[in-house]
Amino acid sequence: MPNSKLNNQNLNISHPPDIQLVNITKKIGSIKAIDQVSMHLKPGRFHALLGENGAGKSTLVKCLMGFYTADSGEIIINGEPRTITSPYDAYKCSIGMVYQHFTLIPSMTIAENLVLTLPDTPNIINWKLENEKLAAFLETAPFKVDLSKPANQLAAGEKQKVEILKQLYLKNRFLILDEPTSVLTPDEADEVLGLLKQQVNDGLLSVLLITHKFGDVRSFADEVTVLRRGKIVGNGLVKELSTSEMAKMMLGEEHIFTQTEKSADPVGEAILKINQIWANGDNGLEVIKGINLTVHSGEIVGIAGVSGNGQRELIEVLAGQRIATSGQLIICGEVYKATRQEILKHRVFCLPEEPLKNACVPQMSVGENMALRKFDRPPMAKGNWLLIWQAIRLAAIGLIEKFSVKTPSVDTPISHLSGGNVQRTVLARELSNHNISLLIAANPCFGLDFAAVDYIHSQLVVARNEGVAVLLVSEDLDELLKLADRILVIYGGKIVYESAIADADIHEIGHCMAGH
Repeated sequence: MPNSKLNNQNLNISHPPDIQLVNITKKIGSIKAIDQVSMHLKPGRFHALLGENGAGKSTLVKCLMGFYTADSGEIIINGEPRTITSPYDAYKCSIGMVYQHFTLIPSMTIAENLVLTLPDTPNIINWKLENEKLAAFLETAPFKVDLSKPANQLAAGEKQKVEILKQLYLKNRFLILDEPTSVLTPDEADEVLGLLKQQVNDGLLSVLLITHKFGDVRSFADEVTVLRRGKIVGNGLVKELSTSEMAKMMLGEEHIFTQTEKSADPVGEAILKINQIWANGDNGLEVIKGINLTVHSGEIVGIAGVSGNGQRELIEVLAGQRIATSGQLIICGEVYKATRQEILKHRVFCLPEEPLKNACVPQMSVGENMALRKFDRPPMAKGNWLLIWQAIRLAAIGLIEKFSVKTPSVDTPISHLSGGNVQRTVLARELSNHNISLLIAANPCFGLDFAAVDYIHSQLVVARNEGVAVLLVSEDLDELLKLADRILVIYGGKIVYESAIADADIHEIGHCMAGH
């Protein structure tokens, strides 16, 4: 990108900037992550950016934010070329980003977090003056918050609001939102995006929304751009495009989503019983508080909840990664302590959240990771210690084909695969076992593209139809409403709602997720 005399000057923009990306190209290694991408992000518009994982969305945004420097192309802001090589350069152009993961300092108050956001915060802070500035700012801000409240006491929805307020306090007028509703209840999502939409309509902001949710696009976006394999394959006004047309742009062809019908067979015996389980979090404080639930053969039980309400710790107790302080797990009528021997005996399998971190050895090959359940048993081992590599490879090759895992070879390190294919690898390993009793799935589709989500959903329903008891923990309420036979809500480490899916009240579920 050419240098400009404006590069070191703050634009002091009081209105949303006019941003043009012209023929932006960026290679990551030998691959063109984005190739000749041009977009016009007009002032006062709510623009959505869609694309499968690996389509180039993150790379494009990182070029705009200054984390990457494009190999070629221009960024033109208000008619002038700009060189953006850091987030501070982006800030000088009135561009800010709200990230998918919170960046607040937990022990500090909201006021302290907001003030520390400013690039010119003095070494000695005049809090009387800063509090006056903050009070004046909140008079016109879209969200009202308690400035004295520590960040670690905020619910997820409040944290998301503060992350947005940080960008507005910086006077950024162009906001990039990365999957902003992934941690929010339905009501919170509608509130946050609705208030930002009002600011856009009033000409005070522009928004670029990165999302996987067509509902958010249809409800709030004015325009949409679709990326596929690093190129723009479609754009237009949202009101002129159907959901199926946007999906077709993303996938490159008319994609027929798998509709695996649930069998109407009655549920069978109780496979998993959780009786009064209590457990502490990493900080030693109680985070699971007397949970009771039962999962039967041939049903999917869904647990909804905003992140941080005990879901992770509950899954860790079930997987043997965390010890309960009291209570009892019963599987198939027997006390269960999640040892390796008991896991094998009772045929318990798991699709964990962040599978590369929690279910794989990143440096090991795809084939080796597929063998982790059976590597010490025939035919993969002799005498429980001598590995039979040919058997391991042959088994992996069969699973790669059966589960359509896209990998250069069986010997490729699993860390080289996309998120969707890592999850397919784990899914292949867990579901290839015979006579599964219990399948535990924790946010199995988080961050995956539509094709991968569709495939995993179909496999969960197939398992359920074959008589497997499925416990599905998800922060995606739409996913639970689609797949579950019964739905529960966890809040503050307790189950606060339970209903058959046919009788579920989405508004009541949302209120329970928010603690009301």
